[in-house]
Amino acid sequence: MQKVMIADDEERICRLIEALVDWKALDMEVAAVAHNGLEALEFADRFRPDILITDIRMPGCSGLELIEKVKKRMPELEIIIISGYAHFEYAKSAIKFGVGEYLLKPINKAELTMTLERLRAKIEARLREKEDIQQMEQKSRHDVLRLRELLLERLFDQKAEGLSLRVLQEEYYLEMRPGCFQAIWLKIDSLEEELGKEGKNIVMERSGRLLESCLKHKCFDMLCREQGHGNYIGILNYAEGKQEEIRRILKDCLNQLESGKKLYGEICFSLAAGSVVKEPAGMPKSLREASLIIEERLVKGTGRFLDYLPEGNSALHEKSLLEKYLRTVTHAVEIMNEEEAGKALSQIRTGVAEVKDVRGHEVFELISSCGALFLSQVESKERREKLEHFSGKCRQCGSQEALFRVLEDLQRTYIRELLQEHEGDMVRPVRQAKQYIQNHFSEPITQEEVSSAVGLSSTYFSALFKKEEGEGFAKYLTGVRMEQAKILLRESNFPVSEVCRRVGYNDLKHFTHNFEKATGLKPAAYRKLYG
Repeated sequence: MQKVMIADDEERICRLIEALVDWKALDMEVAAVAHNGLEALEFADRFRPDILITDIRMPGCSGLELIEKVKKRMPELEIIIISGYAHFEYAKSAIKFGVGEYLLKPINKAELTMTLERLRAKIEARLREKEDIQQMEQKSRHDVLRLRELLLERLFDQKAEGLSLRVLQEEYYLEMRPGCFQAIWLKIDSLEEELGKEGKNIVMERSGRLLESCLKHKCFDMLCREQGHGNYIGILNYAEGKQEEIRRILKDCLNQLESGKKLYGEICFSLAAGSVVKEPAGMPKSLREASLIIEERLVKGTGRFLDYLPEGNSALHEKSLLEKYLRTVTHAVEIMNEEEAGKALSQIRTGVAEVKDVRGHEVFELISSCGALFLSQVESKERREKLEHFSGKCRQCGSQEALFRVLEDLQRTYIRELLQEHEGDMVRPVRQAKQYIQNHFSEPITQEEVSSAVGLSSTYFSALFKKEEGEGFAKYLTGVRMEQAKILLRESNFPVSEVCRRVGYNDLKHFTHNFEKATGLKPAAYRKLYG
């Protein structure tokens, strides 16, 4: 018999919960009732319940604090939140601790009973796994499920060949019949940090459960699974003539998901359907179409049911955006300049915006390729892990603007890392270059000569010098020469032509022009005034 504990600071609510449920029929008993959070913690340790029913707000220790603490001590404890505070922030916080059941006051008897039944089944399933009861039966069931998962994997990878009704029935134990076959693709876009890993799993589980419960009585059979990164894919088999009814059910499911999304925070749902095919051999084609159609949310917006993909491609590939991006970003990485990398991204943004009827999958592939090209320019032992992380972030984006931000974050993060790693190496060559200029300003030195002397490429040296000194190499060299010229004009009797030669100029006219520009006076006038 499973033990239940109730925690609520209102005694009448506790009595109501006890009275609403036929505990004996559920094979449960109320082991303890607590009226504040601290008492609930003590009772949880003493009675070790299987299920906790708690209010969010209680004196001494709030429901959320109670959940966090008891979950640390009893990770497998199932929790039902009951509260009159219908604010998604509470549920969102609870979901991060793995709480998937949230009921509002006034308490509905049927809903509470169904929730308890669901948790009872969940607990019993967990106990069966632990105790290894009916091992052979479970193994057989596992084998069938694994076969179905394998079929979906093959369909997803476009490697399922020779499919027929006989193969589906005899080799994969599916109850599919002649009629229609159609792929569906549910996409949940949300950054993992919004919900946490457990919270995201709960959202995916609930969403898949809703789809399956709405469709199972309308289909001969269906094959569904989570595909990772917020993707839930499936193949439906239903009778001919039911296409519009299935389409309506899918749209209703999406509307239900959308209407409840505020419970979870920043999250978006989209649903796509591939074309309807009449033979099992067409299922890979339908799934491939669904995978492309779902990407249309990036350009058309989330929260939509999508079942159409225009034929062919847009003119995006004709703009050679990848080649332009590679040229610009290679230079940006070479000089470790965040602004220059931003220009590369701006070229992509502008190029995409200029294309009429651009396809969502084209934008996704473009940004993914840009990220791979950028990381190929960065020297890093963790390049593969960084690319996988970037790809994962891209798959959580629900718009092309979100994709652009992920690429922008990638560029900014790793250029700043490069700058930090090379910070010491950057200051040293600039200091060496300044010393070289002080020693050789009287000679006809060039930027190429100085950059070579400090062991850097001319392009990188130019950007580095300007960043560190706030002015370019040529301007800095002219400034050093003008300062030396002023000293010679004040403290020596050398003719102006000799001063010109001694500070590195061969052309007196050029020297005079630069000196007047720097001081506002011609060399002779400067000597007369200050000499």
